[in-house]
Amino acid sequence: MRIFICTGEVSGDLQGAILVESLFQQAARQGIDLQIVALGGAQMARAGAELLADTTAIGSVGLWESLPFVWPTLQIQRRAKRYLRENPPDLVVAIDYMGPNLAIANFVKRHLPQVKVIYYIAPQEWVWSLGDRTTSEIVRLCDRILAIFPEEARYYREKGASVTWVGHPLLDRQSQWPARDRAREKWAIAPETPAIVLLPASRIQEIRYLLPPLFEAARRIQAALPEVRFYVPLSLGTYREAIEGAIARYGLQATVVDREDTPWAIACADLALTKSGTVNLEIALAGVPQVVLYRVSPLTAWIARHLLRFSIPFMSPPNLVLMKSVVPELLQEEATPENIAREGLQLLRDRETREAMFADYARMKEALGEVGVCDRAAKFLLQWAGDR
Repeated sequence: MRIFICTGEVSGDLQGAILVESLFQQAARQGIDLQIVALGGAQMARAGAELLADTTAIGSVGLWESLPFVWPTLQIQRRAKRYLRENPPDLVVAIDYMGPNLAIANFVKRHLPQVKVIYYIAPQEWVWSLGDRTTSEIVRLCDRILAIFPEEARYYREKGASVTWVGHPLLDRQSQWPARDRAREKWAIAPETPAIVLLPASRIQEIRYLLPPLFEAARRIQAALPEVRFYVPLSLGTYREAIEGAIARYGLQATVVDREDTPWAIACADLALTKSGTVNLEIALAGVPQVVLYRVSPLTAWIARHLLRFSIPFMSPPNLVLMKSVVPELLQEEATPENIAREGLQLLRDRETREAMFADYARMKEALGEVGVCDRAAKFLLQWAGDR
């Protein structure tokens, strides 16, 4: 049995890797000889997928910022379509990564109509749709959507899609995370020492737009709490030089952490100052208070507001799950060093604020479903691939 998985960026690679592991485990239990070929990254490759191309470094935030990635994306698309034509799979699984995945789905429907397309973690049209056009295309191209958010399932079902809600895959991963005490022992952090994890970037644009205000805020927090220690996980190894240089410029008492040790860095922390993305859910499930930041170029922000009339209720996944302000979000002009430092220090110093966030975290976790998400998804996928 051959399954083709298409995803991109660091978060897609993480979600893909979790799914690949479950697919191989379920295939072994069922006596299926399984081959998985993928567009993804190193985590999916370690999980056993045969990587056709690495797509983790070509993600972007914003409109203008995406232009440098158009040509590399087109080259990878061309390679993927040639592979699919020469090696038709039993199933195509798309994970997030809307533009490239819809192009792949269109190609499959035109040239390989016998192959089913399943969207796992569909684009968040239920949050930021500018109209029904893209939603209608997703519904038309996909034989089934495996939804991870309750609101995602409701939205696509109402739009006419065949939807199965499986729950959020990070629930499965949480059980493998280290406990706080073990994590602080690993980094030799004394009980009274405050530890803060800084997560500035999984895309290159975030190094430019988020890292400076985030690290300046960290410098201000360090001035208020001289004993504080910072931990900065690397989402991609190529960011190491920029991050280490910034640590030196801002004079931070900070340790750069390799990507595979990210769970340990988050688990040891009293606070996370972080970009918006899937990592916000990981932080919430780990029970760490957080402040979420989002910034794009001023040009992209102006176009989104004034030409596209772009408006969303929330940006970060914890807030989107409950559709309420679970964690503070500082977007665009609000993501200043002053605001970041103020929100961060309040979470460190105000027990009531932390306790309110923890209570919302518990409600958020309940809304995400039950453990066993990836096994459920894998069983569905193998069944559909087997039907072919």
